[in-house]
Amino acid sequence: MSPVIEEHARARLITDGPLTRPVPVDLRYDPADERRTVHIGLPDGTDWAFGRDLLERGLRTPIERGAVRVWPCGRTQLIVELHSTDGVEVFQFEIRTLIRFLARTRAQTPAAPPDAGRPPQAPSRTTRPDTPSRTTRPDKSAPQEEGATQERGAQPAHG
Repeated sequence: MSPVIEEHARARLITDGPLTRPVPVDLRYDPADERRTVHIGLPDGTDWAFGRDLLERGLRTPIERGAVRVWPCGRTQLIVELHSTDGVEVFQFEIRTLIRFLARTRAQTPAAPPDAGRPPQAPSRTTRPDTPSRTTRPDKSAPQEEGATQERGAQPAHG
């Protein structure tokens, strides 16, 4: 059994106002999942799950599947737009963060695709019950898990 791949990343939450703010997100991939699902865990305890191919394709061209829209923003940024009954959340990621994460997931994927011939997975949204509320800040003095990386200094794209 291959290990679950988890990476701590930083995205920018895009709002209607003039300011954006950095937020920590967790990227997760379990190679044992036959549907090749990636998870984006948000600070409010929400977990979005969708097919890895959605992120891969979104690096090159705009793509939409259900409640998730992904598109490149310039050469260094990727936008992930998540729709739910609570509203819309828009996140801006550094492309290099997602490329690194996706490369790690491909290295853990068996050669024969178990989901070949199946329709793409519909995105899903769940709330993690054991996650701190949105106002809780992570303890920066706590050691990070081995292999975890944290992106710092992400800037919004201009143009």
